[in-house]
Amino acid sequence: MEAEGKAQLFDLKTPMLRGGRSNTVLAQTDLMTVTIKYYNEGGENALHAHPAEDHAFVVLDGAARFYDKDNQATIVKKGQGILVPKKWYYRFENCGNGPLILLRFGAAREKAIRMSPEGKPLPGDSAENKHREGIPIEGRYWEMA
Repeated sequence: MEAEGKAQLFDLKTPMLRGGRSNTVLAQTDLMTVTIKYYNEGGENALHAHPAEDHAFVVLDGAARFYDKDNQATIVKKGQGILVPKKWYYRFENCGNGPLILLRFGAAREKAIRMSPEGKPLPGDSAENKHREGIPIEGRYWEMA
């Protein structure tokens, strides 16, 4: 059996932000994407689903409150994770006392997109998703110690 591609080493490190949020791809194959996400405030605040992508979030720092389509909340604390199956509607927000740092794993056999409950595409960096561009603090990084 031949390997497809090469192993990818990555660091759990992302620029610290003074405001907004960031999403940095750490590694990627044709099936899986690994990202680190930094939220000073807010989160992914518009209810959405990924029709073709299973994904999981692991809280590296802070705490997140995930809501399902019925607005039922689940708090995910540092060191905990949540698996979100494809087609499951959710949103989340930072509910800790500082920044929320998430490690996200996504797996999709076809292009991963985000859809609103109305069946329309909902880009992650859109105003509809309450996106706020991250403002990096020069020379400062959050990293796993």
